[in-house]
Amino acid sequence: MSDPEIRDLLVEIRDNQRLSLQRQEEHLAIAKEQIERARSQAQESIALQRQAIDRVKRISMIAFPGIILCVVLIVYLVVRYF
Repeated sequence: MSDPEIRDLLVEIRDNQRLSLQRQEEHLAIAKEQIERARSQAQESIALQRQAIDRVKRISMIAFPGIILCVVLIVYLVVRYF
């Protein structure tokens, strides 16, 4: 091989390496964005789950006494009329 051919090959290799590094940086940026999006979605999901748990607690404070009252009244009626 002649010197100009070697030089041209080295220049081509260098250019391909630069292009490869540029693409790797682009992929890394995309991966970072996806990780950040997943992290924010997980945080939002946890917040919504906490809200749901709080609502269930509030509803159960009303529902359980109501259910117990209904059961007691049914037992009372069954005992009284039979």
